[in-house]
Amino acid sequence: MSIWWSLHLRREAASVPLARRLLLGTMETAGVDPDISYDLSLALSEACANAVEHGGRLDSSAAYRVTAYLDGEKCRIEVTDSGPGFTRTQAVRPVAAEAENGRGLGLIQELADHVHIGNKPGRRGAVVSFDKILKWKKDAPLMAV
Repeated sequence: MSIWWSLHLRREAASVPLARRLLLGTMETAGVDPDISYDLSLALSEACANAVEHGGRLDSSAAYRVTAYLDGEKCRIEVTDSGPGFTRTQAVRPVAAEAENGRGLGLIQELADHVHIGNKPGRRGAVVSFDKILKWKKDAPLMAV
């Protein structure tokens, strides 16, 4: 069985926990192992926080999109915004140990199995997508067959 959902969210800090809670609720209902759910929800929070902070000018139409797919053995999450996108070095730059910001993309790379960080083709905006192989609780209602 597959589950997917997509949210169009305002670029406001309050949207980050909303997306995280929806993902956690979906995964709990499906019967995904709590450790996997936690890793993915933390990665999602980091991706959403980046979209809120860097996703373009803040005006009345400022928004970003979160899409999540639970399909068989894998969960894939994509966060897109309409900001300036990434330069070639931003997506892979190391962060100083004493830095207070800039660890989000590295954390996403540590928590997920596969990560793509790039820009929307032909348009303005960043895309952060990541996936993780799912583990299921015993007798999970939506366990992959």
